[in-house]
Amino acid sequence: MVIPVHDVNPVRSTPWVTYALIAANLAVFLSMPGMADSLTGAGGLAQQCHLQAYLDHWAAVPQELVHHRLRRLVPTGDVGVGAQGPGCVIAPPDYDKSPELSVLTAMFLHGGWPHLLGNMLFLWIFGNNIEDRMGHLRFLLFYGVCGYAATYGFALLNAGSGAPLIGASGAIAGVLGAYLLLYPRARVWVLVPFLVFLPLRLPAWIVLGLWFVLQAFYSAGQGLSDAGTVAYVAHVVGFVAGLLLAWPLKPGTPPPPDPPGILFGRRARRWRPA
Repeated sequence: MVIPVHDVNPVRSTPWVTYALIAANLAVFLSMPGMADSLTGAGGLAQQCHLQAYLDHWAAVPQELVHHRLRRLVPTGDVGVGAQGPGCVIAPPDYDKSPELSVLTAMFLHGGWPHLLGNMLFLWIFGNNIEDRMGHLRFLLFYGVCGYAATYGFALLNAGSGAPLIGASGAIAGVLGAYLLLYPRARVWVLVPFLVFLPLRLPAWIVLGLWFVLQAFYSAGQGLSDAGTVAYVAHVVGFVAGLLLAWPLKPGTPPPPDPPGILFGRRARRWRPA
């Protein structure tokens, strides 16, 4: 799997919405129980139970989305001792929750630093050009619609799942789908792990096309069960939603400039701004 680090595709305006989304995701992550110091490995059973209760309250749960009601038993955040030893206590929920609104809040929750940083890296690299093409408000609406489509798409295919679904991946997958459609020839600097990380400059259609193929392949045999499992189906649905929503913008989108330097054995022409 290649790791994108930068694209050669200038923008005309400051991507304030992209910056705000990244800042909001980071702020919410740091406010989650135990996440601020998760890199140190600190935290015990009490913290895990607290986090489980937090996620069940604010994350999207497929069962709740499909049936439009809360589950009968949820983690309370307390630690108890049962027949199997110490564990998290479950009881009827003592809070009110809108399953539909939980899709929005779930888009700002992440399961750890790698989850957060990976998502924000893709949003940082590819979000600015899509925001530049759509405009600030339309991009924000586009981002939300892709996130909802991805979450509900996953829920409909996993209606029996009671595991919390979290992360901005579905919305960001929509951004990637739009980028692939609008800027397939844009050059993207990537790191390819091969003994060491090799820097290469590849067309976006290779980088994002490979990403989508891998997500589709994994989604054929994997869903979401417990923490650490990736909701690949949500990525696929979000990507397709982004591609379709960006389709009307394709005819009026100017191609990205060819960067100077050597590309695949030939020298690219220098781009001069108009």
